[in-house]
Amino acid sequence: MKPKTPLSLLACAALMAGAAVALPAAAATAAPRAVTELYVAPNGSDSAAGTKSAPTTLPSAISRISPGGTIYVRGGTYALSKTVTIPPGNNGTSADRTELSAYPGETPVLNFSAMSENTANRGLAVNGSFWRVSGLVVERAGDNGIFVGGSDNVIERTVTRFNRDTGLQLSRIASDTPRDQWPANNLVLSAESHDNADSDGEDADGFAAKLTVGSGNVFRYAVSHNNIDDGWDLYTKSDTGAIGPVTIEDSFAYNNGTLSDGTQNSSGDRNGYKLGGEDIKVDHVIRRNIAYNNGKHGFTYNRNLGTMSVSDNISINNKERNFSFDGGTSVFRNNVSCRSVKGTNDKTVGDANSSNQFWNGSNGSRCSSYPGAPSWSFASDGRLVVTFGGKRVTP
Repeated sequence: MKPKTPLSLLACAALMAGAAVALPAAAATAAPRAVTELYVAPNGSDSAAGTKSAPTTLPSAISRISPGGTIYVRGGTYALSKTVTIPPGNNGTSADRTELSAYPGETPVLNFSAMSENTANRGLAVNGSFWRVSGLVVERAGDNGIFVGGSDNVIERTVTRFNRDTGLQLSRIASDTPRDQWPANNLVLSAESHDNADSDGEDADGFAAKLTVGSGNVFRYAVSHNNIDDGWDLYTKSDTGAIGPVTIEDSFAYNNGTLSDGTQNSSGDRNGYKLGGEDIKVDHVIRRNIAYNNGKHGFTYNRNLGTMSVSDNISINNKERNFSFDGGTSVFRNNVSCRSVKGTNDKTVGDANSSNQFWNGSNGSRCSSYPGAPSWSFASDGRLVVTFGGKRVTP
């Protein structure tokens, strides 16, 4: 064989050096492995793998899960003293939400009783977008049980109870959050919120989308009862202006203003559905809902002078008015108001035609469809089923 020349040897060395340099560069550009499934449990640890046999913690799982992945939350009570936060930027996608879900057949309870009552002490803060949170019980937080500051989320089959402000609230993340980043297009589905009470007795509602929310937020098949203030609160104020229109549909508000143990507070508003504030116009959609035995009004405009669509609702035995709309240009269709106890005549300013049956001293014929006390449950598909005297009703 002909011996290599010094030039050819140099060329070989150069090629080998180039290959040696190229290998680390290729390795550096390799995509990190996606984390598509994690498990958490009350006895999990931050450093654990997050498998069924080695579960991790909720904060650790949230920081590690890949967009579109699923965090399974095993049953049991989680004793927590700090807010659990899904931060802004930790997002799923429109095609594949990231999921934070109860493990099938189990009930995880996030218990924040170690917190003091303070506006900073929320329970679960969903500040990311395109998440689906389902099957969790969140209780005894120092402020909201579940706070939603992100957009395009689904909050499903949750229970928020015994928190020291509104059970589940949608609002901007911070005071400097720009309007175009206010939470929008969130869906609260088949959720229950009850016995939320603040020490002042005037802030803790069941559900709220108030002060600083964008458009497209929907509550469907939700139940709010025995909260110290209102069942739903869509309050607006002049400092921050109008919020985006909210839809509440196929939902139930009852016994708000009185906790399950009988506690009341005279500072609370105690309405079933409170729909505005400070004469600011917002065109909410309120349809196929039921208000029963709330401590003040069933449905109230609360100084919302907009053109709300109020249709196919049932309001029974609320302490003052079943329907209280003293101003605005709202459109009322096919609503029913009934009483078996004392109360005040309904008032509706706006477009109300003969399809409605309001209460003005006596019951109309449709009230015979709602005999006895109400009861409710969720069907297997999540739809809300309400009965009066054992008879199923459909608003």
